[in-house]
Amino acid sequence: MTADNAVEVRGLCKSYGDVGAVQGIDFDIPRGQIFALLGPNGAGKTTTVEILEGYRSRDGGEVSVLGLDPGRHSKQLLSRIGIVLQSTGVDRYLTVAETIAMYSGYYPHPRPVDEVIELVELGAKRDTRVLKLSGGQQRRLDVAIALAGDPDLLFLDEPTTGFDPSARREAWEIVKSLAGLGKTVLLTTHFMDEAQFLADRVAVIAGGRIVATGPPQSLAGRDAARALVRFRLPEGTAPPAGLDVRMAGDGFFEFAPEDLTRGVHDLSGWAIGAGASLETLQIVRPSLEDVYLELTGAPAAGGGVEPARATRRKRRA
Repeated sequence: MTADNAVEVRGLCKSYGDVGAVQGIDFDIPRGQIFALLGPNGAGKTTTVEILEGYRSRDGGEVSVLGLDPGRHSKQLLSRIGIVLQSTGVDRYLTVAETIAMYSGYYPHPRPVDEVIELVELGAKRDTRVLKLSGGQQRRLDVAIALAGDPDLLFLDEPTTGFDPSARREAWEIVKSLAGLGKTVLLTTHFMDEAQFLADRVAVIAGGRIVATGPPQSLAGRDAARALVRFRLPEGTAPPAGLDVRMAGDGFFEFAPEDLTRGVHDLSGWAIGAGASLETLQIVRPSLEDVYLELTGAPAAGGGVEPARATRRKRRA
């Protein structure tokens, strides 16, 4: 393992019966980065993460997490990682401070409780019982528990599922702040806007294979894809000839010029000369969601098989 990487995966394989859930995947996660693993249900991402956490064994390949093999050194690894699951079994009648103090006691070198509380911005709720917290505040507490042992690497499993927009934004800011602390974060999510906002790099997994990896803005050549120029015209007005304009199904005309600046110039010049009004002019590039759908063939699950999420383990100390 290189000193710059928190996680290195080479040729990772895992099968359930005759079905290969993970089929020889490779990826690295540099230290201090937020890395998002994207994929439809059954694609292999849960199996991959559980192997990295040391919870599930692998059939083949090499895995290094913070310089340790999670398959052989899971006990040593536990004190150096934090895990935030979709739901946790926190005692609802403990206060925020009591909850964090309890989990801190499981680690050899915990971060001070008051410091953790301030990191997740729960100072005003320090003595509030868990059952009195809002959904967003409870998620902050989940992150606080994961930070209690002062881990180097955090696993966040779909951290904002079921959140309203406000609570999601709050959670995003907390995750962003973790990178500022020098933590490495592995995030799994179904939300493309979440990956776009949070991740330094993303990997898309489908059918047990990594089909693309890179920064969100350039994944699968997204940044180099031609922009689409879309516009509406008054009823009865014909579009300009020579721009390869076609009629879209939603009432827009559209074309994809090789040179965006020249294309927009030619279109606006035609409109001025023809006295036509360009209504609702749009310039659209492929979104991360567009790229994801193309890569995974969603909504199909991609052919992989994983254990039901209900069978995942409860939080481990």
